[in-house]
Amino acid sequence: MKRMAAIIQERVGETARAWTLQMGGLASFSPFMQGGSNATFDSIIAMAEGFHWVEQRPTVGAAVGLIAYEPVGVVAAIAPWNGPYGIMLNKVAYALAAGCCVIMKPSPETPLEAYIIAEAAEAAGVPAGVVNLVTGHREASDHLVCNAGVDKVSFTGSTMAGKRIAEVCGSRIARCTLELGGKSAAIVLDDFPVEIAAKMLAGTICMMSGQVCAMLSRVLVSRERHDALAEAIAAEMAQVVIGHSDDPAAQLGPVAMKRQLERIESYIEEGKKTARLVCGGKRPAHLPKGYFIEPTLFANVSNDSRIAQEEIFGPVLALIPYDDEEDAIRIANASNFGLNGSVITGDHEAAYRIARRIRSGAVGQNGLRMDFGLPFGGFKQSGLGREGGIEGLLGYTELKTILIDGMPAQL
Repeated sequence: MKRMAAIIQERVGETARAWTLQMGGLASFSPFMQGGSNATFDSIIAMAEGFHWVEQRPTVGAAVGLIAYEPVGVVAAIAPWNGPYGIMLNKVAYALAAGCCVIMKPSPETPLEAYIIAEAAEAAGVPAGVVNLVTGHREASDHLVCNAGVDKVSFTGSTMAGKRIAEVCGSRIARCTLELGGKSAAIVLDDFPVEIAAKMLAGTICMMSGQVCAMLSRVLVSRERHDALAEAIAAEMAQVVIGHSDDPAAQLGPVAMKRQLERIESYIEEGKKTARLVCGGKRPAHLPKGYFIEPTLFANVSNDSRIAQEEIFGPVLALIPYDDEEDAIRIANASNFGLNGSVITGDHEAAYRIARRIRSGAVGQNGLRMDFGLPFGGFKQSGLGREGGIEGLLGYTELKTILIDGMPAQL
């Protein structure tokens, strides 16, 4: 794995370029994104080196009680198109660290990164059959999920596909980790300046053209400050530079594909029926070709509307008014999803208090905050299990209890 890490680091320029070419990610951001993924790979190696794979526990059943962490077996790693390199590399790293064989199944839109990972594994001397690559469309993924030779499925993608995987794995009692969709809420408290919050939220929704599962796509603000925040966010969105992926000045690039643009546009049309379109909502005038959409803000959104309840996966922000803190928490939790969240405040005590009451797998103070060295995953329909940290490694292991009459010479 260390040899493999050195090789993928040498190829960071290739993985960065592949992301831009395949799904339109900004070239200015791509090297940092891929470099961060490589750093996570290194941290997983270090974690595995320090992990106690066999540990002694107190027992009344024998002289010695041991707990062994053993490989779960063959892992099917299925990654999406929005972050294909980092997500796939993370799955491969945990599988290899735990002693598992892994079959990579990338999205058909973004296969190049998985090829580079496979080439790095081969060049590093990983034994044949340990790291494998299967490309193809949905039927290839379905074959892996249904195959009795696959012991665990690690999937990142849509909730709809995750439900199918959970059903199949449940029918054959296979292990699965599912990191699925989100409709994460950012609760803006009254102590936080409107102008700073607007800049933060407008910048966040443009990240990766809004194509992030943990995106803060619902903004909850007190009814008294709703209009002021809407006006401030609209002013910030008006300044966003929309451009081609290779343009170093671009802050918002295209969405990944035609069907994604059409999906976003259909939600914008739906939103116009139930909320006030403050800004955006159309293709930029200077970019009539390509899959571009303006950053879009809806105000006075009802939390039970489709644009507040369904994952749009684009640069579309829904502004929802609340009456008080209790009402804000109620609205944040009134969702089928529970992946991420934020409390926007200068008071860390308030941030912690509210975070404990939001039913989501992660909550950050003041924006979209993520640490892939810590557990990441969701409540409710946002998934099962966790990736990241020791918890991510444990997901690729099976526990075995051993009760024997004496301590073995070597664990």
